[in-house]
Amino acid sequence: MQTFQSQAQVDFTETLSRHKIELSRETLDTLQINLGKLCNLTCSHCHVNAGPKRKEIMTESTVYKILDWFTKHPTKIVDLTGGAPEMNPHFRTLVDGLISLNSEVKIIDRCNLVILNEPGYEWVGEFLASRNLEVVASMPCYTEDNVNAQRGNGVFDRSISALQELNQLGFGLDDPRHPLHLVYNPGGAWLPPEQSKLEQDYKRELKKHFDISFDRLYALTNLPVSRFASYLRRNGEYDEYMELLVNAFNPSTVNGLMCRNTLSVDWTGQIYDCDFNQMLRLHIKDGTEKLSLWGITPEDLAERAIQTAQHCFGCTAGCGSSCGGTLA
Repeated sequence: MQTFQSQAQVDFTETLSRHKIELSRETLDTLQINLGKLCNLTCSHCHVNAGPKRKEIMTESTVYKILDWFTKHPTKIVDLTGGAPEMNPHFRTLVDGLISLNSEVKIIDRCNLVILNEPGYEWVGEFLASRNLEVVASMPCYTEDNVNAQRGNGVFDRSISALQELNQLGFGLDDPRHPLHLVYNPGGAWLPPEQSKLEQDYKRELKKHFDISFDRLYALTNLPVSRFASYLRRNGEYDEYMELLVNAFNPSTVNGLMCRNTLSVDWTGQIYDCDFNQMLRLHIKDGTEKLSLWGITPEDLAERAIQTAQHCFGCTAGCGSSCGGTLA
């Protein structure tokens, strides 16, 4: 039997091998673009370590390089994230450029909600609605204390106001043109509860108290990366949390991992197998050269082995975790 300490150091690749599982890239269908680390919030669970003072932000020239690549290699889905992606001054240029190149592309905006009522960003809600974007919004709980503890004082009330605005704009009302999905993150070092049951609780409580509707709830596991990893170490919980993730490894989640068909692009245009690898600087490389999006084609990525590390246990623990919620 493994000791506690050795359990916290179990190798993910060896775990896959023990279960006779190979992890490699399949057909690329989602381009996930991180527009920068600038954000109007400083959330405790943030794996990007985003905040108001971050200077990393995608330039206009990089946006146009991405659009040029997309002209040749359109993907079904483009997933825009940050930071707060809407705070990038070229956010609207990128969205409109993508739509002009492929009117059928599904564009996801990963929204922190409070950007909608941030001074200077009052345009966000109307823009998202007029371009028919899919909104995936962070809402780590339906109670005020839990949300404010993770995201800052006053964030709950501002999130409620933003959700009400989105409903008024037609989001979250079972309209395929205006989907609105919420994201739950645990408030500490534990796995999320069962997603469908939690979704029922969210829908009941938000409707009852605030007359808010939404489409789906995504329950995500907090990965031990960046700010959340620092939180765990500060509280002496890092090894214990890793033991939890390792012990909860579920091989049935591996086929659904987002790294199989998603390519993560950072604010400079460099590429990674997933957003978490991006934060750990685990680049996709050609030999020792770090590759940028415009240096590859989707065919170059097919069947390529995916880079893994210990944080990957977070995506495969329990019911699994991806940008679209649970996997099993």
